[in-house]
Amino acid sequence: MKPLTLPNSLVSSEWLKEHIKHPQLIVLDASAHMPGTERDAAKEWQQGRIPGALFFDFNHSICDPNSALPHMLPSPEVFTTEVQKLGINQDSIIVVYDSLGIFSAPRAWWMFAAMGHTQCAVLDGGLPAWQEQGGNIEQSLPCTTIKKGNFIANKRSEYVKSKEQMLAAMNDKSISIIDARSKARFDGTAPEPRAGLSSGHIPHSKNLPFTELLIDGKFKDIDTLKQLLRANVSDQQTLYASCGSGITACVIAFAASLCGFAHISVYDGSWAEWGQPELSLPINTTTE
Repeated sequence: MKPLTLPNSLVSSEWLKEHIKHPQLIVLDASAHMPGTERDAAKEWQQGRIPGALFFDFNHSICDPNSALPHMLPSPEVFTTEVQKLGINQDSIIVVYDSLGIFSAPRAWWMFAAMGHTQCAVLDGGLPAWQEQGGNIEQSLPCTTIKKGNFIANKRSEYVKSKEQMLAAMNDKSISIIDARSKARFDGTAPEPRAGLSSGHIPHSKNLPFTELLIDGKFKDIDTLKQLLRANVSDQQTLYASCGSGITACVIAFAASLCGFAHISVYDGSWAEWGQPELSLPINTTTE
């Protein structure tokens, strides 16, 4: 069988259906849900998933066990250990999806990119698009034992930004900070879903709600994505993406990568960190 190659970092359900039995392919369900929704992504994966899909649990296992912040990027050692359990090899072709269409799957894509694995794609439209295309749904858990993979993480630090780096970036005109949260949360007129956080945004940041990049649960066309992004970041600027907890910032980062942007980073702690009152970080509550 010929080696498998990705046509793009965004693949369709049709492409996945055609190649789903290729031995090099690993499909991962990277679903996650907002606080307060009372949905269990792992349980939903057990009840119905794309055939052969494994659960990529970045909330509980593939995350930094020593951080109080939600789903922070783990060390390369932890990432290596956890993804090897999923049978992922150096030459694996990975397709990630989520149950909402496009929400949390780009977070998994970004994590793999930050750990040096470039052969990872997002399924456009996720599980809903797969079902709309008549894709089969697997409901019984497989009995086979997963063979340990040989992937070794090689962290690319340029993909990840800390609060200290965000503080430095606020007044740096060569950097554009784009916040993927809703306008009301960005403006500080709506409360944060995580209790105890202040409302507002990082000074000098710009608001581009991730939902504006999507239509019917899929990404808009490339020309439209470029137009939306170019309204917020110039050719000369580096893009730093932020959001509530580092999930939908990755939707911005993925779209920028899809459009050919070369310098893209994600503020991993995002508002779950920045909005903590005890940190006394600068916050604006009106648009600039």
